[in-house]
Amino acid sequence: MSTEEPPPAGADERPLAGARWLLAEPTRRVLDALAAGGAPVRFVGGCVRDTLIDPDLDTVDLDLASPLPPERNVELLEAAGIRTVPTGIAHGTITAIARGRDYEITTLREDLATDGRRATVAYTACFLADAARRDFTINAMSCDAEGRLYDPFAGRRDLAAGRIRFVGEPTARIREDYLRILRFFRFFARLGRERPPEATLDALAAERDGLLRLSGERLRAELLKLLAGERALPSLELMAATGVWQTIFGAAPTLERFARLRRLAPTADPILKLAALIRGTIEPMPIAERLRLANRERDRLVELTTTTLPPLDQAPAELRCRAYRLGKQKLADRLRLAAAESDTAPAELAAALATLDAFDLPRLPVGGRDLMELGIPPGPDLGTTLRRLEEAWIASDFTADRKALLAMLRPLATTPGNAP
Repeated sequence: MSTEEPPPAGADERPLAGARWLLAEPTRRVLDALAAGGAPVRFVGGCVRDTLIDPDLDTVDLDLASPLPPERNVELLEAAGIRTVPTGIAHGTITAIARGRDYEITTLREDLATDGRRATVAYTACFLADAARRDFTINAMSCDAEGRLYDPFAGRRDLAAGRIRFVGEPTARIREDYLRILRFFRFFARLGRERPPEATLDALAAERDGLLRLSGERLRAELLKLLAGERALPSLELMAATGVWQTIFGAAPTLERFARLRRLAPTADPILKLAALIRGTIEPMPIAERLRLANRERDRLVELTTTTLPPLDQAPAELRCRAYRLGKQKLADRLRLAAAESDTAPAELAAALATLDAFDLPRLPVGGRDLMELGIPPGPDLGTTLRRLEEAWIASDFTADRKALLAMLRPLATTPGNAP
């Protein structure tokens, strides 16, 4: 491979010149500080890719590549009064903080050796060599301080076509880092429109066992981002067809339920979507442990995949009762999942959710002090009486006020062991 990068081509050679983040004052301070070192720097990765999609984007994810070693970049920035943090200096990365914006600056690198999980790298002064080690063409683009685009692998064309294409030969790139299998499907879920070539799908299928070597944290991050993608369903269909999903989860995804959930609840979050995909087919706890889900995520996934789902045709009073006992968000999740499982009409789900939305969770109007003032001493009888009083309040659809509830107590309060 030549180490000389072709110059930008085409009439529109500065497509990012008007980018808000590029023109921002903190950005210019950082660029001016680094330029004092006499070497060019470029923005790389997501900020370039995403601004080509949305020119008005003012991204906070700003990554730069520099031919200078990290220690020299620190000197230049601090000389300009810009604070730096050695976030990954052992790997060539520092972070500059200017006016509340973070700029992650990494020295250009090239791979010396890879083992499917991590790479041994060396610093380089060649932007093309650095671009060549990236995963996909849409992530290998860069731009300079003037907004000039460098696109050695035609990533802009692929981006416009909705094409997710590896830089170089797919099998070789996958074997460098097996997480690229999931990253492929994650980017396809977000940006893909064109069906991948069969050779690419064959490579993803053939190398899928490499995913078993990766940490749960890495898998979790990519999977949850994938499930948040606008085109998650076609991406999941390809994952199932190549056996990638089954390699991670041990069973095929329930795509029909997932599709209905997307249609009925387009704002569903990734954990709810994951529950729709695995409910009834996979034990959730091993999956939660494999993906290293946070405790809250784990508990929610287990609840959504193991509990009985509520009917959608409940009376409003019953829905309010369930919401009080369970919590509005938990009940809403279960209603959405139940609707997807039974293919409920959208209007029926919308009506149930509207009832929940209009319901402000109330507090029991009486407490232990009220009962003691009526002569019920502290102890088991007081707790039992309070619980039964709460049941009577719930049965009234939360309409019984403090006066009405206390009226239920008075005839019985002086008789030990009695309760409403």
